[in-house]
Amino acid sequence: MTALLTRSLGRDVGPGNGPARRPPGDREATLLGKPMPGDRIRALWVTIVLTVIGGVVRLQDLGFPTDKGTPVFDEKHYVPQAWQMLRNGGYEDNYGYELVVHPPLAKQLIAIGEWLFGYNGWGWRFSAAIAGTIVILLTIRIARRLTRSTLLGAVAGILVICDGVLHLQSRMGMLDIFLAVFVLAAFGCVLLDRDQVRERMAVAVREGWADESPYGPKLGFRWWRFGAGVLLGLATAVKWSGMYWVLAFGLLTLVFDIAARRAAGVPRPWVGALRRDLAPALWGIGVISVLTYLSSWWAWFASETATDRHYVEIHGEEGGPFGFVPAALRSLVSYTFNVLDFHSSLATPTGDPHPWESKPWTWPMGLRPMLYYYASGDGAAGCGQNDCVRATMLIGTPAMWWLALPVLVWALWRTVFRSDWRYAAVLVGYFAGLLPWFVNLDRQMYFFYATPMAPFLVLGITLVLGHLLGRARDGFERRGTGLLAVALYTGLVVANFVWLWPILNGDSITPERWQAELWLPSWR
Repeated sequence: MTALLTRSLGRDVGPGNGPARRPPGDREATLLGKPMPGDRIRALWVTIVLTVIGGVVRLQDLGFPTDKGTPVFDEKHYVPQAWQMLRNGGYEDNYGYELVVHPPLAKQLIAIGEWLFGYNGWGWRFSAAIAGTIVILLTIRIARRLTRSTLLGAVAGILVICDGVLHLQSRMGMLDIFLAVFVLAAFGCVLLDRDQVRERMAVAVREGWADESPYGPKLGFRWWRFGAGVLLGLATAVKWSGMYWVLAFGLLTLVFDIAARRAAGVPRPWVGALRRDLAPALWGIGVISVLTYLSSWWAWFASETATDRHYVEIHGEEGGPFGFVPAALRSLVSYTFNVLDFHSSLATPTGDPHPWESKPWTWPMGLRPMLYYYASGDGAAGCGQNDCVRATMLIGTPAMWWLALPVLVWALWRTVFRSDWRYAAVLVGYFAGLLPWFVNLDRQMYFFYATPMAPFLVLGITLVLGHLLGRARDGFERRGTGLLAVALYTGLVVANFVWLWPILNGDSITPERWQAELWLPSWR
């Protein structure tokens, strides 16, 4: 499997002989691949305009809904904890609450909004809306880099604006949108690192010293990989599930390196990557992410009253084989394992499941959404009738999410049979958010866990649209037909999003319209 992935990541789209058999000129061209488009200024304006539009969409009427001025759904956990952090200087200390079950970073970010706007809907959702807007910007730039097309980058931006999951999670004082933005940013750094490595290898090929050693050249310090490590540490500081992407992207960078050495004609690319790249990858992705994660606990370490800050001393665990480790660090480890045990043992009660619980096999198509808020009667007036409904429901836009399975199958086919590294990379990001949840199916799970998968679904769809669009050298008729297909599909997604708008934003609608929004029995 690793050899297959290496072959897929090692060359650009299309068939051909292994790059190691090619002359230096061909090897250099293979390494560099298709260049980025030259319309940098236009691409910048496209990015800015779409990001601003997406920001307005995310921020409009951000303070609604609330539960009589208090948070709704799982906001009730994190919003008060963020307020505690704002009061205490960055840490939680409410022992009676006993639901401090995630690392601190996202709650600290939520606290910034509360500091700016107060303890209200705008305050506890503002930072999430900004994070969701940054997801739009990142998706546009990453899609442009993957496809080498500003047009397809713009299409990806429109799709990510119109995804119901990312839209609503950007308007909730919860943690998952922050996990999504850090994971996506780390993915962008991994792609930039790949391009930088291949540019350095191309220079070595051009100057004739790429294969002087059977292991290939040293690649120097890699700032983009370092940035990926920092961002993955921040992702883990939001939720511990960020460590899945630490492992996935760490492996991805190493396989990228093997493929680059192979494309450069290095005689022993696998051994060369193990000798030259493994230790730096462990440092740049692994160690840096751990150090970044630990630094997110700065307020906890500096406090005397934070939750379980003196766990070791209180429980008499000061000696033992790890007695040389500082007590504060051992307290954090004990606290972490206690919380992880809480998460892993949070099983679905027999015969009494949570009404909106779902399992990971339902997430790709969004078969079991989540109702965050519901009001009827006097509390929902405004639809023009006596009986109205206001609701917010986490639903992935069906025009995209219902295509997840065929897109994944196509991506796997392109990876295996067409050696398309772009699809392989997107699959790594997507499956790192999905597959780990199959390990413990007894625990409670919910659809909002799929939030970090949504940008990778958009990227996968964008790659498919790139095939429909065709290449610049294709005939006018073929290109025109492809452009029409892309435009029609993009319009369908926008129309689908507009239809879902009332139940993504809590607009007042009639009971009949509410029922018309619930397309599947599993949505009720």
